[in-house]
Amino acid sequence: MGLPVSAQFLHEGDTIAIISPSSATDTATIGGGIRTLERWGFHTVVGRHALKDYRGFAGTIEERRADLLWALTEPSVKAIMCSRGGDGAVHLLCGLSPKVFKRYPKLLIGFSDITALLSAEASAGNIGIHGSMCHAINTYEGNDTVSQALRRMMMGDLPVYRIPHHSLDQSGKAKGILVGGNMSVLHGLAGSVYDPLNLPDIILFLEDTGEGMTKVDRMLHNIEVRGLMSHVKGIIIGQFTNYKRVPNTFPDMYYMFHEYLRKYPIPVCYDFPVGHAHLRNFPMLVGSVVILEVGGEGTTLTFSSPSY
Repeated sequence: MGLPVSAQFLHEGDTIAIISPSSATDTATIGGGIRTLERWGFHTVVGRHALKDYRGFAGTIEERRADLLWALTEPSVKAIMCSRGGDGAVHLLCGLSPKVFKRYPKLLIGFSDITALLSAEASAGNIGIHGSMCHAINTYEGNDTVSQALRRMMMGDLPVYRIPHHSLDQSGKAKGILVGGNMSVLHGLAGSVYDPLNLPDIILFLEDTGEGMTKVDRMLHNIEVRGLMSHVKGIIIGQFTNYKRVPNTFPDMYYMFHEYLRKYPIPVCYDFPVGHAHLRNFPMLVGSVVILEVGGEGTTLTFSSPSY
């Protein structure tokens, strides 16, 4: 059995490991993350291979996996922050037993490509934070609203998010395990033991950047054709950025989602502040139980500790 969920949250003085599971990064990015985390009262250690560059990745698959395993198994490390996203986190899951995540629950922090690792944690019954990494907390020096929300969540101070009403919202109330993140990364996990859509009774949140409307359309229908919409009790549509609208189709990405989701009698929230723009990327506690309420006055998302 792993640690109780409450033990995964942090206290001042705890040690956070910084690793690079995906694309190569640089000293300034990791150094800036260290300064912010230490200003917040944490100690930091850096993975042995975190600054390597191998064909655009932060080291070979074996090196990056070794850093992840070190951070998971080292008793002094209480949480793991990823330096950046990019590509390649899924490499680490190939040949890695899901039992590792069950045995060594650690609060893992990141987003974008790190969705792969957050999904592995959620599938193991653990929590993780879909939130800002070294680059963002360095850029804003940890003082902005989003960074401060991340700091509070890391320490177990869970928020209640209240979001203005969007014209496409679907009213309703649902309770479930919060899973999701970057839609294209989630799509890459389809059918695997790390696919969080296999969990029953989920609240699914989605965001992406640089993915065209036709690709998002295919990914959305992949969920449906696999018969997994029955697992989804509510949906949160975050920020979809840097894409071109397809002429003579939908006005934007949200209208496309609405065209297909309106047939499901579940709450759906649009324009939630989670995605690739830091100041619109509030932290989400993946793997936690949440209550999603969508109505004419707006959306409320309430977090609680997981209960499996």
